[in-house]
Amino acid sequence: MTKQEIITASEKIFQHFTDTCRGIDETAMFSKPGDKWSVAENIKHMVISTNMTTLAYSLPRFVVRWIGGTPNRASRTYDELKAKYYKKLSEGGRASARFVPKPIPVQYGKEKLLGEWNRSTAKYLRNLLAKRSDAELDQYLARHPLLGRITLRELCHFTIFHTEHHLQTIQTLTRPQ
Repeated sequence: MTKQEIITASEKIFQHFTDTCRGIDETAMFSKPGDKWSVAENIKHMVISTNMTTLAYSLPRFVVRWIGGTPNRASRTYDELKAKYYKKLSEGGRASARFVPKPIPVQYGKEKLLGEWNRSTAKYLRNLLAKRSDAELDQYLARHPLLGRITLRELCHFTIFHTEHHLQTIQTLTRPQ
């Protein structure tokens, strides 16, 4: 995907995620289904993840290179990276501690939580658009806790399908039984 295709796909999935969550009853949003994350916790996980991802596009280039390094291979395609991610999940991969949301009480509020989500995605898109060229997405690596070192383009791909993954989880949680 080109940078513009990434931005378009990101905007589309972020909006679909927001629209879906906005349609969920506030009580249901914060209700914890057994040992699974609530809808609210899924949203908070996405806020944490998107905020961390944004660092790769907002930090100075030399810092990104110092932390992640430079690639010795071409970026994987969207489908290749998605397959690797789901393979890691099937092998037992889970969110590491810093990405696991703390329980969120209903008093926190649906609008406050969705506001955090919208601010995090807007910042991600703003930084990606303004601070990294299409070519630069293949010239820097970021460290991903499950996927290892991935290019910034792959990190964009991850952000899209990770949002889709949690959207599907939320839809499953709120589907009438």
